Amino acid sequence: MDAEETQVMARTGEFTSTTLSWDTAVHGRVAAAVDRLSGPLNDLIERDANDGDTRMLVADFFSVGLNFSKYQDMTTEYRTSGDSIDYALVLEGELFAPVEVRRVGQDLDQRNIQMARRLAAEKGAEWVVLTNGRLWRVYHLRPDGDGGNRPVEVISADLTDPEAYHRNIDALFHITREAIEHGRLDALRRWREAVEAAPVAEVLRGDAVVETVRAELRAATGHPGHAGDADEVRRLLAEEVITRGLLA
Repeated sequence: MDAEETQVMARTGEFTSTTLSWDTAVHGRVAAAVDRLSGPLNDLIERDANDGDTRMLVADFFSVGLNFSKYQDMTTEYRTSGDSIDYALVLEGELFAPVEVRRVGQDLDQRNIQMARRLAAEKGAEWVVLTNGRLWRVYHLRPDGDGGNRPVEVISADLTDPEAYHRNIDALFHITREAIEHGRLDALRRWREAVEAAPVAEVLRGDAVVETVRAELRAATGHPGHAGDADEVRRLLAEEVITRGLLA
């Protein structure tokens, strides 16, 4: 058992002879990094640290928690004396995501990623990361059909919210190098798109849902069924239950 597996099991109190799956080990590493950096993060918050100090903590978290090499996967080559992004994540020689860092006390807003969006569009990247060390936002740049893109939030985490600890770990897991390489970030993106109102509305009037609703109503009423009852349920869902305007 290597040091990483031991660290994860020590945290959870679970020691077994079974080799950990890669995602369990990575979740554990992210949790350990969040714990390790919580003290420095609180110090930055208490003194309302500037952008530069916040960038150092963010770089450490990318390295220690998310497994991006400071020397191979992260670059500041897009920084200039004027408007610029703070970091860029580079995978296999291609820009994966610009990273915008704001000072730890600053609120985050989509207006903060205008430069990053332009750079991503220019370089063919689909992702942007925005953070102030305590809040983390990851946006997918969805094509808008007019040659531009629209930032859609896929990940949101607040490291100062103790009740969101486990949700934060799971969210940040998706932007680890391993999760990206295994396609987990893109799978999360597809899930976020699928649970928007219009796709869910289409699912709700699909055959599986219609059959389930029909069976439940039959059981509740004792009605054995009649010709056209499935169409009746589908019409009710489309015209009365699902908000108008969501269906094509």
